[in-house]
Amino acid sequence: MENYSKARTVEQPCPCPFPGLSSDTDEVRVKDGSKIRNLMHYALSRMEVKPRALEGEGGHPKSEEGGSTTEVQEAPCSQAPEKMPSRQIVFTGMGKGVSKAITCVEILKRRVKGLHQQTRLLFSTVLEVWEPLEPAAGLDSLTVNRNIPAIWVLLSRDPLDASLPGYQAPGNFDALWAQAAKEDAGVAGGQRHGGRRKRGGGGGRGKGPGGPVRQTGRSREPGKGQSHGKGALAGQE
Repeated sequence: MENYSKARTVEQPCPCPFPGLSSDTDEVRVKDGSKIRNLMHYALSRMEVKPRALEGEGGHPKSEEGGSTTEVQEAPCSQAPEKMPSRQIVFTGMGKGVSKAITCVEILKRRVKGLHQQTRLLFSTVLEVWEPLEPAAGLDSLTVNRNIPAIWVLLSRDPLDASLPGYQAPGNFDALWAQAAKEDAGVAGGQRHGGRRKRGGGGGRGKGPGGPVRQTGRSREPGKGQSHGKGALAGQE
């Protein structure tokens, strides 16, 4: 591919994996270059009657997507009439934006209580068009289809089908965090106890199960009998 350059990238439309979802349901597309602060402003303005401002945040909410920025201008609360909050909202993320989409979902679940969650994992198709660097060389343009992992998360105030895979009831994240903290505490405690060295376990003479252990083997120092034997041989000579 050293003779080609990427001309454009076209994301193929992906059908919604949630059957029966209303067409007017709000969808938040999260990409790698999106800012969580702006995404949460947009989501909270749809899910709350009076969205609470984030800490240290001001201005109007906007949603950024990758290289292009799409601003969502909201009228001030004092001028716009209050409307009923949305019952459902969908977060989508693809590629590097998957982890950021999950972060937005967890933040919204803590800000808006009682949300049911349905998660779907799938692959999204991206079409890449490559053009030759030198058109006079006789090379043709190339089209590459890439399958990129994606995630769809549906948050609903109304109960969802709990028998479907990927369902999470409201409030389950508290139990999961408590269980994870307990496991981490157990692992840390085991490392502290396992790292201590036992006293009195070094080398040297020790005591066996039945008492002191006697050393066996021949002594390095010559015995008295050996010295007398040498003297007697010298006397005979």
